[in-house]
Amino acid sequence: MNVAIIDYNAGNVCSVVNALKRLGIEPAVTADKDVIQAADKVIFPGQGEATQTMCYLKAHRLDELIRNLKQPVLGICIGMQLLCKSSEEGNVDCLGIFDAPVQRFLPHRHADKVPHIGWNTLTGLKGDLYKGISEGAFVYFVHSYYVPLNANGIATTDYIQPFCASLQKSNFFATQFHPEKSGAVGAQILQNFIEL
Repeated sequence: MNVAIIDYNAGNVCSVVNALKRLGIEPAVTADKDVIQAADKVIFPGQGEATQTMCYLKAHRLDELIRNLKQPVLGICIGMQLLCKSSEEGNVDCLGIFDAPVQRFLPHRHADKVPHIGWNTLTGLKGDLYKGISEGAFVYFVHSYYVPLNANGIATTDYIQPFCASLQKSNFFATQFHPEKSGAVGAQILQNFIEL
């Protein structure tokens, strides 16, 4: 299995590499367009700020590359947000795979802490990415921005309000949570992606 992790100067790539190695996959971390296009699966992970990240993608022409990928692609955390139409983080236009905005959490009560950090549950699971995953399974989140509920949602989480924990459109899949930090549940989700 040939898996490429897009290298775009973002954080959190090493934990994704290690999670894949535990599944027996030796991924290529690369910005080489030929290597990415030739991969069986592509992962677009990361932690970072939307405006700076989109500027980097455009400067290296990775934005058009990602939009035109035909194999299964998995966006993780900011990777999911950048696959959306736009982000309130810097009011930036994103890649537009998913016709949904990314919005900032607005706390309603003192107990509503932003960013949303920690374990939370998944509900409304749909599709092969969640094969073998139970309703209410716990996964790990770290984020201040969220994608509102929309037609491409394949998993939901409730923090301050319900939001899309995961998206799918054709060959593009995405998770707001970090499967690589989500124990056995996350490992199963990554395995499911590899087996798509």
